[in-house]
Amino acid sequence: MAEYQTCDRVRRRDFIKIGAVAGGLTLTHFLRNAAAIEDSAPRATSGIFINLGGGPSHLDTFDLKPEAPAEYRGTFDPIATNVPGIAISEHLPKLAAQADKFAIVRGVSHTLAAHELGSRYVNTGNRPLASIEYPGIGAVVTKESEAFSDLPPFVAIPNTPQRAGFLGVQYSPLNTTQTPKPGAPFSVRGISLGNGLTIEEVERRQGLLRDLDRTFGALHEDSQLLEGLDRFSQQAFQIITSKRAREAFDVSRESPAFAEPFGKEPFGQSCLMATRLIEAGVRFVTINFGGWDTHQQNFTRLKTRLLPALDTGLAALFNGLSDKGLLSTTAVLVTGEFGRTPKINSRAAEGGRDHYPRCMFMLAAGGRVRGGQVLGGSDETASQPAGHGYSPADVIATYYRNMGIDPTREFLTNSGRPIMIVRDGQVIDSLLA
Repeated sequence: MAEYQTCDRVRRRDFIKIGAVAGGLTLTHFLRNAAAIEDSAPRATSGIFINLGGGPSHLDTFDLKPEAPAEYRGTFDPIATNVPGIAISEHLPKLAAQADKFAIVRGVSHTLAAHELGSRYVNTGNRPLASIEYPGIGAVVTKESEAFSDLPPFVAIPNTPQRAGFLGVQYSPLNTTQTPKPGAPFSVRGISLGNGLTIEEVERRQGLLRDLDRTFGALHEDSQLLEGLDRFSQQAFQIITSKRAREAFDVSRESPAFAEPFGKEPFGQSCLMATRLIEAGVRFVTINFGGWDTHQQNFTRLKTRLLPALDTGLAALFNGLSDKGLLSTTAVLVTGEFGRTPKINSRAAEGGRDHYPRCMFMLAAGGRVRGGQVLGGSDETASQPAGHGYSPADVIATYYRNMGIDPTREFLTNSGRPIMIVRDGQVIDSLLA
């Protein structure tokens, strides 16, 4: 998948490089917190987070305003979905045919109009502060979930803005650094044995890692970096030599009949890989799909490239998870960092839309999410929420609840400071069954 650069020159790549140390190659402890959840409904056991980097236009996707003045409504028409009363963009016909599988949250609103700040908010559920780095959703899910010793618990395709934050490097993701190609074997640095590397060589290096453990064992026990190193040394061998891990990443092993609906674009292939990883037992997968910063040529870029790719990949993801019996146990969240300005700008021959955090959409599916509904709304020009509205923190708190994680639970930083998972969000009860 291509790396996109937004207008403020922020590249959509992970800030934590995955080498021999980080990468989330750890076996985490299963922390039972079901007692903190007020109800006893089944929970999702895995999660997928799709990051639409750059900020997609809500008016041209899932919150169209066909009766608004021309300078607001744009050139796209709404089409009916398979759920009476719900309409979305004409350039999303495959998603329209299965709107019963997902919920649309409209009128989501915040005030962070810069890419980096908005992205940190929607990827953590907390408004960013200079004094603390909040962990991303994947790090929290990894900490709170049971993991397999021969699988990475948290995988990013090809990378992610989510970081481990104060939880420590052991909860960082394994970045694939690239996206799969249709029908081709896929290798991941640190898992696949390439460049002539043999199992015997890996075993020799494992012995060196044990020697390093003994050498550095006297260092400070509370160091998160050393903890991450220690956990890597204990488990990297299991993952590197794991047939299950290598096969989970290899989309070429999927049947042609199942793979065909995902298409050949990088995003669709990333969605195909996500279904394989979840099926294998990976607990959390992020997919980064950039290019939505449409200050210019908004309608051409959406119509010809962005929306067809989103429509194909996301529709195939929902169908694929459902066909494999995984949608009921996999919580899916789709979001950008903000929406786009309701009024079309006129700085170019074909207008665009600019950053607009005061109104945006999010999609939720899987687990306990009640599909086939729209929650919230916006005014007649999609300029602000209609009524109370929701914040990104509300949606993400609900996502945690869907996964059986109490969003009000507190974690301790290295200094012993208690930090709530989501500080200000309120669970949207009507989103969940």
